[in-house]
Amino acid sequence: PRVAHHTRTPPVAVANVPAMSTMSTPLLWTLPITVIFAREFIEAFVIVGNYRTIVTTSSWDEDRKRAGLRTISIAFAIAFAIAFVMILITACVLGAAQSQVDPEVVELIEGVSKIVAAFAIATLSLKVPKWLGIYASKSKKMEAVKESLDTLTLSELRFNVAWNIWREMAEIGIFLIPSFLSTEGTAIPLSALSGVAVAIIVGGLLYVANTRIKDRRLLAAFMATVVGLLAAGLFSGGCHEFEEVLGETPVVYRMSAGWSHSKFPMVIIKPFGFSDHPTQLSLSAFYLFGVTLILLHVVQWYRAKRAAAKAEVDALGVKSPAVVAV
Repeated sequence: PRVAHHTRTPPVAVANVPAMSTMSTPLLWTLPITVIFAREFIEAFVIVGNYRTIVTTSSWDEDRKRAGLRTISIAFAIAFAIAFVMILITACVLGAAQSQVDPEVVELIEGVSKIVAAFAIATLSLKVPKWLGIYASKSKKMEAVKESLDTLTLSELRFNVAWNIWREMAEIGIFLIPSFLSTEGTAIPLSALSGVAVAIIVGGLLYVANTRIKDRRLLAAFMATVVGLLAAGLFSGGCHEFEEVLGETPVVYRMSAGWSHSKFPMVIIKPFGFSDHPTQLSLSAFYLFGVTLILLHVVQWYRAKRAAAKAEVDALGVKSPAVVAV
């Protein structure tokens, strides 16, 4: 019997055909980058606000006050411009090396980016009560500037403002290094704009609270809690990025499909640490970070109480503050 010979179809060369289904959409916005910009710009706004308050409430004549306020504005603009150029150069250098980084390394870098953002916003949670006057502030530099204001020259004022603003802006570049090395680089412009917008809103709230609200404890507690939850959620998410590369720990529980953290409405609270199937590592990281932050708030509150008691004793002229109950 004759055996049928089947002709084998040669493989089609598809090397040069773009695989549209596998092309990834460029990332346009990320929460960690937004948080970093918001935190540093809030810090910068507070610094500028403090210096402006010192100048406007000083014993300087009106002409010198106007010159001082103009000096502060110019110093802010110059420091921001220098820091921006430095960040841009860093982005170009690291961005050129990004294509040579292994995809798994990129995912690890994204995890580092989230953890860096978590620590950045955690410090914001600790500083909000200070800015609202709930915790005692240890801003000795500002006190020194205020005490030496009569002998302070405009050049010294310009340097003090420029140095502090440059330091805050340069920190953005340091915090963004993981993003420059990962796929998050395309998300920086929009994330930066949203972060600055958040900083303006929060800065406005702080200004209104400090000038028009007498009892600011509830506002301080609310803002510190929301920001703290966001920090804990970012830290948990960063740890989970490590799991996806190094191997996931067991899932603690699974919720029904209606509670999916990737769908509305639960996606709204995902940045705050919510997951419909958290792993042991991500859940432990969330609670460990959150409890640590709460303990730090307790320590700050205790120190603020001690400082208030000491100030009261000093005002009464008592030399032994140890007898005062705190």
